Amino acid sequence: MAYDPLDPEVLADPFPAYRRLRADCPVAHVGDARPPYHVLSRFDDVVDVLRQPACWVSRNGHGPGMQHRPGAALAYVDPPDHTRQRRLVQKAFTPQVVNALEGEIRRLADALIDSVVDAGRCDLHDAFSYPLPVAVIARLLGVAEDRQDTFKRWSDDAVARLASGDPTTYRRSAEEFQAYFLAELDGRRAALRRGATLPTDLLSGLVTAELTEQAVSEDEMLAMIGQMLVAGNETTTSLINNLVVRLCERPALLTRIRADPSLDAAAVEESLRFDAPVLGLWRTNDVPVEVHGVTLPVDTKVQVLFASANRDDSAFADPDEFRVDRPRAEASRHVAFGFGPHVCLGAPLARLEGRVALRVLLD
Repeated sequence: MAYDPLDPEVLADPFPAYRRLRADCPVAHVGDARPPYHVLSRFDDVVDVLRQPACWVSRNGHGPGMQHRPGAALAYVDPPDHTRQRRLVQKAFTPQVVNALEGEIRRLADALIDSVVDAGRCDLHDAFSYPLPVAVIARLLGVAEDRQDTFKRWSDDAVARLASGDPTTYRRSAEEFQAYFLAELDGRRAALRRGATLPTDLLSGLVTAELTEQAVSEDEMLAMIGQMLVAGNETTTSLINNLVVRLCERPALLTRIRADPSLDAAAVEESLRFDAPVLGLWRTNDVPVEVHGVTLPVDTKVQVLFASANRDDSAFADPDEFRVDRPRAEASRHVAFGFGPHVCLGAPLARLEGRVALRVLLD
């Protein structure tokens, strides 16, 4: 079947196209794209790719073209480098660290709502759902509060640069980002040499690792910070917006959740399944692979559609219904955060921010 992800109808609502892909063309070839690539849309196929990093590699980038990045990190590298890098960064996202942030996230969310409540209305994105995750990830990284607007601009430009496929797009923003964080890293190194106590943030953790037990290059550090910058706020902003839209479409469900805070977590989980903030990412096969009778030679670019997998009726009952009463095992089966070794490090933080944001808005 013909599938054009950039068709205006598909962009407006991709789920009917995903449904047709799953039913009629589980290995679709997007031949009009430059360069062309394949798409996998069924839940089992998406999970199968994500659980096999040795076969389906990440080092060629998350776009249709082959994108080799010197000094790449995390999402753009494979084991053993990925394992080493993830071990360094995951210290900032342990349950203990994340749970300790709940009070601060609530304080930030309350302050944002206080700033607009007298007006009685606001643009949700501009006033709440974008500044909240920015402030949280900025705190984790150790970015000063007075730099958070700049921080957000760097994040937006990084996403735009990824979508453009042109590494020179928004070059000035990338250079500003690098200069700022190189200076911050140098400051932490100098403080460590003086014997000073470092702030408890991700930058301090990277510098400590660099100078002690783990080898981590400066390029890798910048790449890790860049991924935290984008993944830490862009996707959570989408989660909050999507959740609010779906509940506004369902007044009875909104009333039910407002009256019962125990449903907050289920509402967030269902939003992640129903409207995956990331529609899909790419992998490249290191060996020839056959999927549903289609042979994919080595170095075939394949997009695995998280959003389609999350609406697959082989994995979810009533997949096109927004339900907060799904059994826990089914509700948590979604792949909005990916799956396998590359599953999103910040998933616990995103869930926490979603729950806090929802309750503050309802209150």
